[in-house]
Amino acid sequence: MDMHVTFLMLGAIFATGLAADLVARKTPIPRVTLLLVLGVIAGGAGFDLLPRPEDALQEFLSVTALTMVAFLLGSALSARTLRERGRAILWLSLSIVLGTLALVALGLWLVGLPPGLALIMGAIATATAPAATQDVVAQSGVDNSFTRTLSGIVAIDDAWGLVVFSMVLLVVQQTTGSAHGAALLGHLAYDLAGATALGLAVGLPGAWLTGRLRDGDPIQIEALALVFLLAGGALYLGLSYLIAGMVAGAVLVNWATHHDRAFHEIEHIRWPFLVLFFVLAGAALELEALASLGLAGGVYVVLRVLARLLGGWLGALAGQTAAHERPLYGPALLPQAGVAVGMALIAAQTFPEWRDTIMALTIGTTVFFELIGPPAALWAIKRSAV
Repeated sequence: MDMHVTFLMLGAIFATGLAADLVARKTPIPRVTLLLVLGVIAGGAGFDLLPRPEDALQEFLSVTALTMVAFLLGSALSARTLRERGRAILWLSLSIVLGTLALVALGLWLVGLPPGLALIMGAIATATAPAATQDVVAQSGVDNSFTRTLSGIVAIDDAWGLVVFSMVLLVVQQTTGSAHGAALLGHLAYDLAGATALGLAVGLPGAWLTGRLRDGDPIQIEALALVFLLAGGALYLGLSYLIAGMVAGAVLVNWATHHDRAFHEIEHIRWPFLVLFFVLAGAALELEALASLGLAGGVYVVLRVLARLLGGWLGALAGQTAAHERPLYGPALLPQAGVAVGMALIAAQTFPEWRDTIMALTIGTTVFFELIGPPAALWAIKRSAV
C-alpha cells in the first residue's frame, strides 16, 4: 500500500471513529457495532478499500489493542474485587464456559455432526470478545456490581475457554487415533504457565517502577512500554498475549498501590487503537459465510444463546449475585470475535478433514455474534443500572 494511501486510510478511519462515537451517544447502538458495520461497508464485502486480514498492519493493531484490553481487564482482578465478587466471578465464568460446551456440542451431535467435531465446535463457542465487551462497559458509563463482576468474568473466561478447548482437542485426538495428544497437553501447559510467567516478569518490576521515575508526570510511556513488552514477548515465545496482559494488569492493580495511573493512561490511549481494530475487523468479516451456515449454523447460534442465558443465570445463582442481575449476565456475554477464529484455525490445522466445516461455522457465527452481541451487552448493562 502506498504511503499516501495509508495516511488517507488512517485519517478516514479516525474520522469514522469520531462519527461513530457521536452517533452512539445519541442512539442505543454501541459504537463497536457501528465501527464493525462501517468496516464491512469499506472492506472486502463492500468497496474493498481496507487492508486484508493477513496484512501486517492489521495484525499489529489487533495484537496491540487486545493486549491493552487484557491489561485493563486484569485490573478487575484486584484483591478487593476478588474478596467482594470472587465467588460470583468464578461460578459465572465456569458455568457459562462449561454450559456452552455441553449444550452446543450435544445439539450439534444430535443434528448429525460427528461427536468429535461437535465437541470441537462446542469448545470454540466458549470464546468471547473481550475488546467488544470492555468497550461497551466503558461506553455505558455504568460502574456497579454488575459491570465489575462482568469485567472479572471477561478477564478469565477466555483462559478457561483456552483450557477447555485444548483438553477437547486432546480428547478428540485420542479418540480418533491421532498421535499428538501428549504434545498438545504439553503445549497447553507451556502456553498457560509461560504466559503467566511473562505477565509476572513484566508486571512485577513494572508495578515497582511505574510512577516512581518521575513522580507526578504523565506515565503514558511507562504504560505503553508494559503493553509492547508483553505483546512482543508473547509473540516471540508463542504465548497467549491475552493471558500475559491479564496477569500483568492483575499484578499492577494489586502491587502498585502507590497509584493507579497506569490503567488510566492505557484507557486514554486505547480508543484510537480500538477504532482501527474494530473497523479493520469489520472489513475482514465475510458476510457470505452467513448464507452457508445451514442447519448446523442455526443450531450453533440458538444453543450458544441459550447456553449463555442458562449458564449465566445458574452461575449467578450459585455466585449469590443480586436477583435482578441474574438474567442479565447471559446477554452481556454474547459477543464473540477473534479468539474463536484463532481456536478454529488451530482445530482446522489439527483436523484437516473437518477444516471446511469448522471454518464455515466459526466465521459465519462470529459475524452474527459480532453484530448482535454488543447491543445485547449494552442493553444488559443499562438494565442492571435501572
